[in-house]
Amino acid sequence: MKSLEPIYTEPAQCQDCYKCLRQCTAKAIQIEQGHARVMHDLCVLCGHCVRVCPVGAKRVRNDLKRAELLLRSKKKVIISLAPSFVAEFEDIPVAKIIKAFKMLGFYGVSETAIGAQEVSANTAERMAKKQKGALISSACPVVVELIKKYHAAYSNNIADFLSPLLAHAKLLRAGFGKDIGVVFVGPCIAKKTESDNNPELLDLALTFDEVRQWWQAEGLNPQKLEPEDDDIWLLNNSDEGALYPIDGGMIAGIKASCTVSDDQLMAFSGVEAVRDVMVGLDELGQKEPVFLELLACKGGCVNGPCIKKPGTTAIKRHRVIANSRYEPKTIPRKATIDITYDWQISAVRKPQYPQEQIQAALAKVGKFRSEDELNCSGCGYDSCRAFAEALIDGRAEPNMCLGYMRQLAHKKVDALIRTIPCGAVIVNDKLEVVECNRHFAELCSGSVADIYEAKPGLEGARLEKLIPYSRFFSQIIASGSDKIEKDVKLDEKFLHVTVFTIEPHRYAGAIVQDITEPAVQKERIINKSKELMRKNVETVQKIAYLLGESAADSEVILNSIAESFSAQEIDKDDEPDN
Repeated sequence: MKSLEPIYTEPAQCQDCYKCLRQCTAKAIQIEQGHARVMHDLCVLCGHCVRVCPVGAKRVRNDLKRAELLLRSKKKVIISLAPSFVAEFEDIPVAKIIKAFKMLGFYGVSETAIGAQEVSANTAERMAKKQKGALISSACPVVVELIKKYHAAYSNNIADFLSPLLAHAKLLRAGFGKDIGVVFVGPCIAKKTESDNNPELLDLALTFDEVRQWWQAEGLNPQKLEPEDDDIWLLNNSDEGALYPIDGGMIAGIKASCTVSDDQLMAFSGVEAVRDVMVGLDELGQKEPVFLELLACKGGCVNGPCIKKPGTTAIKRHRVIANSRYEPKTIPRKATIDITYDWQISAVRKPQYPQEQIQAALAKVGKFRSEDELNCSGCGYDSCRAFAEALIDGRAEPNMCLGYMRQLAHKKVDALIRTIPCGAVIVNDKLEVVECNRHFAELCSGSVADIYEAKPGLEGARLEKLIPYSRFFSQIIASGSDKIEKDVKLDEKFLHVTVFTIEPHRYAGAIVQDITEPAVQKERIINKSKELMRKNVETVQKIAYLLGESAADSEVILNSIAESFSAQEIDKDDEPDN
């Protein structure tokens, strides 16, 4: 159900473009009756499909009602605000943002970056003790989902720590009581699943966009608010944790907290970059430990799926760094709470299908030989065989194959043109034949019918060399008008030609009938008779209408005339006989 899914599709808006499928790194999209549905057991919640959908059919679950209910049911509800807020609300001072949340009913606001600093401290201690191998950050829930589901061989390389958000929620509950409510606000859709899976720490997660909707609904403009002295961060200000929303931000804190060389710390951002890192990961850290800071969004969380302005990464990065100025003496810091955590995410098991089953699936879309496999990716899959596997899984439909649908449409047109009992031809704007049937060739002069036998369809033939009335086609293409109907004499035949527009100024078609044939003559006579009858009925109706306009006057005159004649007849009857 929509209410349970962080990302869902609005079917009425989905336009069968498959763009979400093409751009989905996990291919976690199922096509049902032409509509794209997110398969949540396969999804890594990167939110890219939401961003790229051209018609906004991909939606993010709105949790504002849940937030309002939480405020009514809890005495204290605290906001955990993602450090990327400085890139989202760049023109609003922190105190005014805090004031706006308080006016909604929240007890206060704290920086998620406080939890990030706890994660950095724990990670630094782990690196100091680790002998060798790769240690992957658990800060990004999308990366954790991606590795656990699709690169399960490296699941143990992920640090067994809470994410910065969950670590922050744990700190808040330790400081303000276990019965408080905690609501995250940030640019990440995956945090909604994080709250769904960890309700004992995090009650729910809102996006920046949801918060804007809430402020607007309540008539709040943070810019116009006057903050008070107590409109400050709870749990103090963050330091190096404020760097987390940019790639390399986590490394800055770890590097200052433990003795490691530069080649032991690496940062990568973007889902494709993360996948590349997984290739040959066993060869990394053979002699000494290596830490990998991996973020799913290019450039970091400042380019999250629910950020207001995608891109402008350099500007956002500068704002984050400027907001994170701190005293170096604050680090290295020590871990203060236990944040060990076991990420319970099941690996996706890709089924293996026998060759015969794949070939049968390919045959459904007209691919019987290896040469037929174009691998054009028009369906959204990287290869025809991947598409065939999706067909077997029930994640795809045959009509997703553009090449197959084009061939099918062409075959239908061919069949229709071949079977109609009159001549049919389609030409382009250069008056070159695109397609025609045998009847048309037989109604042309000379040896065109013989040429048709050698080259069915006459594709590419110049129309003016086939028929003497090609000017009708030129007129239709030049004008773009609907149609032209003419009767022409060709040799001993009389032809009725109907030329019509297929695509204005580009393609035209024609239906040609030999009206000298007895069957056609009979049909034309019947049609002409019906047309004459229709016109006669229309004429009678018009006459009746015209008569009806003066019916009142006419009735009086006609009645008086009738009465006069009647009187004359009576007078004659009264005269004596001679």
